[in-house]
Amino acid sequence: MPSQQTVFRDETKLDINYVPHRLLHREKEIRLLQEFFNFFLHAPGKMAQRVLIAGDVGTGKTALAQRFGLNITVEARQRGINLHYVHVNCRQHRGSLFLILHQTVSVFHPNFPKRGFSAEELLQILLQVLEEQNAYVILTLDEFESLIEREGSEAVYKLTRLQEARLDKPRRTSLICVLKNIKTVENLDPSTRSTLQSNIVRLERYTHEQLVDIVNDRVQLAFRPLTVPEDTVNLIAELAYSEGGNARFAIELLWRAGKYADAEDLGRVTPECVRRAVSAIYTLSRKSDLASLNLHEKLFLLAIARVFKENDRAYVSLAEAEQAYAVVCEEFNVQTYTHTQLWKYLQMLSALGIVRKSVSTVGQRGRSTLISLPGIPAYELEKELMALLEKQEAQEPT
Repeated sequence: MPSQQTVFRDETKLDINYVPHRLLHREKEIRLLQEFFNFFLHAPGKMAQRVLIAGDVGTGKTALAQRFGLNITVEARQRGINLHYVHVNCRQHRGSLFLILHQTVSVFHPNFPKRGFSAEELLQILLQVLEEQNAYVILTLDEFESLIEREGSEAVYKLTRLQEARLDKPRRTSLICVLKNIKTVENLDPSTRSTLQSNIVRLERYTHEQLVDIVNDRVQLAFRPLTVPEDTVNLIAELAYSEGGNARFAIELLWRAGKYADAEDLGRVTPECVRRAVSAIYTLSRKSDLASLNLHEKLFLLAIARVFKENDRAYVSLAEAEQAYAVVCEEFNVQTYTHTQLWKYLQMLSALGIVRKSVSTVGQRGRSTLISLPGIPAYELEKELMALLEKQEAQEPT
């Protein structure tokens, strides 16, 4: 049965295809696109534009293009200008110019036949349709690399030089090309490349602080009040930052964590829900790393796991971990190691990626070392370590 106490208010706001009304930390890029295409609002048909949007996965390239497209078409319609924004994913259309153009023409003629025309004919049909409807189009080619890889310079040349033979007629098509790496354009011949590289919008990776803002924004849109604690937001932002500042990963993680919270009727999205979500995305691949740890490394890590298991927090202090380690050592009837040795263990576990460490001065006298558990639920880590320790104990001579 579905949860009676869902944490969600509107989980569609976490869908990959949802375009927020405002894009946090991309205001400058939106303004730049508006400048590039401002002629559509003041002198439509007088010129055409070609723009590249480049950035790593999760930097908001698609959302930026779509938000801009929605904004400019609304403003154009208010001015009586028949402007369309068409967004086509080249990879979904196998990098085929024919399929990309068929999708574009289908926006204006939904039942347009899929056979009987070449890509060149579809280009001319598109221009004819635009003339007949006195319309203009901004065509965005997302994952532009796919078109370059499959069809090379000729296809891109046809798109960028589409209106050269129509000097006496309105310029009705403009292009936005979205890609991860601008160097992909270097595979094109010089004449084609020169038509693309004049206007480039580069998206930098999000910082940790920016990811906190983005996650908080989605929390307000998608979740009920007070169901997502600050610790949970910070942990998601930290994990997304470690994935190259990937906001898409952060939003996916937030949604999955919410699903785990609902599945267990927790009423709130805890850091442990986030760790379970990460484990679902990246299956536990560190079992061999855990098995290779020595006895006290395992005991120290077990202590860390137990602290997290018993507390709904994203971070624990090294001092708390040391106290828990002393309890674990008593349980296994072994002598504790010194603070210096445990610090070395923490360094090693962090280098392996099993835990993360950071330094905080907030609310502390001096500097405090904080530990987080990024990629595995605390209960699962405890279970795995207990199995290894029991096996190790059974193998020791009596």
